[in-house]
Amino acid sequence: MSIRKALSIVSRVLAPNKPYHVQWMVTRKCNYRCRGCNVWREQDNKELTTEEIKHGLDVLRKLGVVEVLISGGNPLLREDIGEIIEYASRYFFTTVYDNGSLAAEKIDALRHANFVAISIDSLNPDKNDCIRGVKGAWKRAMEAVERLYMEGINVSVTPTISQANLHEIIDFTKYFLDKGIPVWYSLYSYDPPDDTNSLFKIGKEEDAFLIRDREAMVKVCDSLLEMKRKNDNVLITTKVLEAVKHLYLNNRRIWKCRALQNFFVINHRGEVAGCHLHEPVASIFELPNLWESERFETLRKKYGACEGCAYLCYIFYSIHGSVAGNIEIVRDKWRNVRFFLKRR
Repeated sequence: MSIRKALSIVSRVLAPNKPYHVQWMVTRKCNYRCRGCNVWREQDNKELTTEEIKHGLDVLRKLGVVEVLISGGNPLLREDIGEIIEYASRYFFTTVYDNGSLAAEKIDALRHANFVAISIDSLNPDKNDCIRGVKGAWKRAMEAVERLYMEGINVSVTPTISQANLHEIIDFTKYFLDKGIPVWYSLYSYDPPDDTNSLFKIGKEEDAFLIRDREAMVKVCDSLLEMKRKNDNVLITTKVLEAVKHLYLNNRRIWKCRALQNFFVINHRGEVAGCHLHEPVASIFELPNLWESERFETLRKKYGACEGCAYLCYIFYSIHGSVAGNIEIVRDKWRNVRFFLKRR
């Protein structure tokens, strides 16, 4: 990361009333058939052009956004993904998701990313492939992680914690930490099946993934808290782990959703919502005129009262809201700054 970019990011971190994080789902195209996902079931080939995405990134910079997560679908299926990542990485801390199928083939495109997250859900190849819906998915993902690491690209593995892998998450984490690979978590959740107006359908209800063993989930949180004290490569903050533990221990949320305040989501068409579960409220290109509008303030109150999901990314950026929260993220999530620099 250049000094100019670092200083620019710091100035945005310290700016009040600005969105910190944006997840941009740049495509609905996907080459996997994950059992707990809706994306591949509802394809849509219409998506923004390269120049439109660059224009949108310029808008995000003016808004004061610090971190952009590029996802999909599988964003690496876009032929212009290298150009998109390079442009985004000039101004933002840029993370790119891949299901593990294409990263090894897109090394040059990924060199500009600050972080690449590879989805792996189990150390058992057959189990992982069953979850992913594609034979050989585990092998390709493991090879991608090794290749990226050897190429000096900052890579992490991202398991989605569910009932299907709950009892192996700690061993899974230890395995990758021992190899020097950070672990960044998702939590299985699903979208209401009757919601046809949402920005971007993702999670599909799957009984095998619904976390029923609450006691085991609490123990996972306790174990990760202990591991985090010893290893910064456990990439989930203490506050988030404590909030998730409280949720499963007491069936009560201790956070308020900060969608359209500290974070928001953009879909492949450039439509914006506080999160993917809600209907589109604007185009990315309209945001500069709407961000401080009365309409958006009303929407923030609506989102703030929502208790309809347990998507871990939304929990994370809700808990770490405001300038103080941004500083907490930098201190906790990015504490080991040398990791991001030494891999370059």
